[in-house]
Amino acid sequence: MTATLPADMQATRFDAAGFEALLAARPGEPAWLTERRRRSWEAFEAAPWPSNKDEEWMRTDIRLFKLDKFGPSLGAAESIVGEQPLLSNGVELGGRVEALNGVATLSELDEDLAAQGVVFGGLGEAVTCHSEKLEKAFAREVVSPTYDRFAMLNDACWTGGVVLHVPKGVRIEKPLHAIARMAGAGASDFGKTIIVLEEGAEATLLMETASTDAESAGLHNGTIEIVVGRNAKLRYVNLQNWNNRTWHFAHQKAVVGREGQLQWTIGALGARLAKVNQRVALTGADAEAQVNGAMFTQGKQHLCYNTHQHHEAPYCRSDLLYKNALQDHSRTVWRGMIQVDEAGQRTDAYQRNDNLMLAATARADSIPGLEIEADDVRCTHGSTSGRVDDTMIFYAMSRGYTRQEAVRMIVAGFFQQVFDRITIDSVREALGEAIGQRVQDLPNQ
Repeated sequence: MTATLPADMQATRFDAAGFEALLAARPGEPAWLTERRRRSWEAFEAAPWPSNKDEEWMRTDIRLFKLDKFGPSLGAAESIVGEQPLLSNGVELGGRVEALNGVATLSELDEDLAAQGVVFGGLGEAVTCHSEKLEKAFAREVVSPTYDRFAMLNDACWTGGVVLHVPKGVRIEKPLHAIARMAGAGASDFGKTIIVLEEGAEATLLMETASTDAESAGLHNGTIEIVVGRNAKLRYVNLQNWNNRTWHFAHQKAVVGREGQLQWTIGALGARLAKVNQRVALTGADAEAQVNGAMFTQGKQHLCYNTHQHHEAPYCRSDLLYKNALQDHSRTVWRGMIQVDEAGQRTDAYQRNDNLMLAATARADSIPGLEIEADDVRCTHGSTSGRVDDTMIFYAMSRGYTRQEAVRMIVAGFFQQVFDRITIDSVREALGEAIGQRVQDLPNQ
C-alpha cells in the first residue's frame, strides 16, 4: 500500500525554517519542553555528523545518507489500513497505541488499568496531559540528548512515540502493544519511547515497526528510555521491521534498580542501514538483565548494533545473546562491551554473538569487549561465525524435505536458543515465521 504525504510535510525539511514550523504546529506543549527542544536544536546545528574516524562508526558508512531528502511530520496524521501487526496476533491486550509517520493515530487502555494510575499512550499527547510527570522523566536523561548529532536531532524534533508509566506495586497481567508505521516517500518517524516502572511494578510491552510499502524511502531516528525501579519486572520486545529502503538510527538505554528484572528482546529484520546503540545499566544491587537479539539480513542491508552492559552495583547479573543470519551481500556489525565499575563486586556477566553465513558474499563483524575495574567478578564472552553444513542439508533432503525447507529448518534451529527465552508463545511464533519467510534457497557450495 502507498500513501500520499500531507502538503505541509512535503514542503518542510530539517532546517531552521522546518524546526520553527514544527514548533508552531505544537502550540500546546509546555514551556519546559519548547526550551529543551531549542537547546537541542542549537547543539545539532553546531555538531558534525559522525564519521568513519569515530570508533563506533568506522564500520558503518553513512555518506549516502542525505537528511534533506526527508521532512518532519507536522499536524495530525490520518490513520491508514496497513498490514496486521505481527506481535499482537492472537494476544489479549491491555492497551494499544498506533502511530503513522511519528504521530499517534490511536491510543487505548483498559479502564481498570487507567483507574490504577497506569499511563500508556502517545507521548505527543501525554506531555500536555501529564506534563509534571514527564518533565521528571525527561530530566533523567537516560539517553543523553547530546550523545551525537542523531540524538540531538531526535531530542529537538521528535513528534511522537510511546509513554508507559506503571505506579508502585501495580502489576499489569495483559501485554501492551504499540506499532509505528511509515508511509510515503520522504516520510520520517522521530519517535521517543519512555518507560517507567516504579517499585514493585510489572508489565509486558510489545513494540514493532512497519512500512506500508516496500519502495518508499524513509527515515527513523528514535530513542528508547527505560527505568525499572526496585523489585520491578519488565518484559520488553522490540521488533524493527522497516522496509529495506529505510535509514534506521536509534539510541536505546535501560536503567535497572535494586532487585529489578529486565528481559529485553530485539528483532532486527528491516532497514537499508541501521545503527543502534543499546545500553543496559544495572544501578542497584542484585539487579538482573537478559538481552536477546535476533537479526536476519538480505540484499545489501547493513545492520550495526552496539551493546553495552554496565554493572555499576554489586551482585548484579547480565546475560546477552545475539544471533545473526546473513544472506546475499548483507552485512552485520555487533560491538559488545561489558563494563564493570569498581563498586560492581560479585558481578556475573555474559555476552555472546553467533553468526550464520547463508552466502559467501555476506559479512559479519563481531567485536566483544570487557572493561573491568572490580576484582571479584565472573565475566565471559564469545563469538562464532560459520556456514550451513552441507551434510545437514543432505540429511534433511534424504528424509523428503526440499532444499529450501531444509535450509529453513536449519535457520530455525539456529535461532531456537533466542526463541526459547521468549515467554509469550505468539511472539515466539511471529518472529520465527517472519524470519522463515525471508530464507532463500542456498546456492550449491
